[in-house]
Amino acid sequence: MIITRTPLRISFFGGGTDYPVWYREHGGSVLSTTIDKCCYITCRRCPPFFDYHSRVSYSRVENVSDNRAIDHPSVRECLQYLGMEEGVEIHHVADLPARTGLGTSSAFTVGLLLGLYALKNQMRGKDALATDAIHVEQNLIGEAVGSQDQVSAAYGGFNRINFRRDGGVEVSRVQTSVERLADLERNLVLFFTGFSRTASEIAQEQLKMTPHRQRELETMLQLVDEAEGIVTNPNRSMDDFGRLLNESWQIKRTLTHKITNQSIDEIYNAGIEAGALGGKLLGAGGGGFMLFYVTPDKREALKSRLQRLLCVPFGFSQRGSQVVVHEPEETYDEALSARRCVAYA
Repeated sequence: MIITRTPLRISFFGGGTDYPVWYREHGGSVLSTTIDKCCYITCRRCPPFFDYHSRVSYSRVENVSDNRAIDHPSVRECLQYLGMEEGVEIHHVADLPARTGLGTSSAFTVGLLLGLYALKNQMRGKDALATDAIHVEQNLIGEAVGSQDQVSAAYGGFNRINFRRDGGVEVSRVQTSVERLADLERNLVLFFTGFSRTASEIAQEQLKMTPHRQRELETMLQLVDEAEGIVTNPNRSMDDFGRLLNESWQIKRTLTHKITNQSIDEIYNAGIEAGALGGKLLGAGGGGFMLFYVTPDKREALKSRLQRLLCVPFGFSQRGSQVVVHEPEETYDEALSARRCVAYA
């Protein structure tokens, strides 16, 4: 049995420049961090006692006679990508709900691939794991998703991720003190808006508009440099990070009409009125989690103003996707052969 743990992420700056249609021509960068909220995937070979070949458990349960009949697109394509025709049993649970802007879909794919590789007794490095997940989601499933979530989930940590025009990816851990990161963490508050959406659908609209939003995306790309400079320079006020979040959000919300709506705007404006210096809706848009930067002295006022929303505690995490349980199991044919050898000895 294999159990993997894969972190979710918060993307601060540069979102939208991680789509291949953009960075293959202009290059892209994002500033993001993984957090201490994760998804967990259990993988094992399916015992041959049941009337199904494979079993997949997530928000629903699938019992299938052939792996190609699995409805869950990531599970189906990951199994086919790795050439696994044998029966498997896969279970998924997570600390936070899917389709909420925290990279849950890519964390699932990364964690599943890592677990399946372990089930095959194969190792996979972080770069290769991220590349595999990007290929599965963008090429095999055909989802309109970017490339940052898979990289964050595989690597973990507070990183600047650069996307080159040749398709290559560079991951650089942001060089700053533990104390300074803790200062930033103390000033961030996360609220669940209660809305859900399919990121790929919203991203499709954004991809259509990309050729018409070059100036906005170039500005968002420049903000990555500015934000990294704030975090790494001990002489800069961390509050500048919050103000920069506000600037970035005001640009992002104009990329397509689907990114925000009246309810989201009301939540954001209420947060600013309560003392937050800035914030953003996480992910592709449309709903999910809203992040605010607010100084500790105004934190309670913010929570009081948005008391109808669920405030979710979190912390930064340095861990990427990892195998947390690895218990090799004999295949039933091997076990049967061993018993026969003993019996005939």
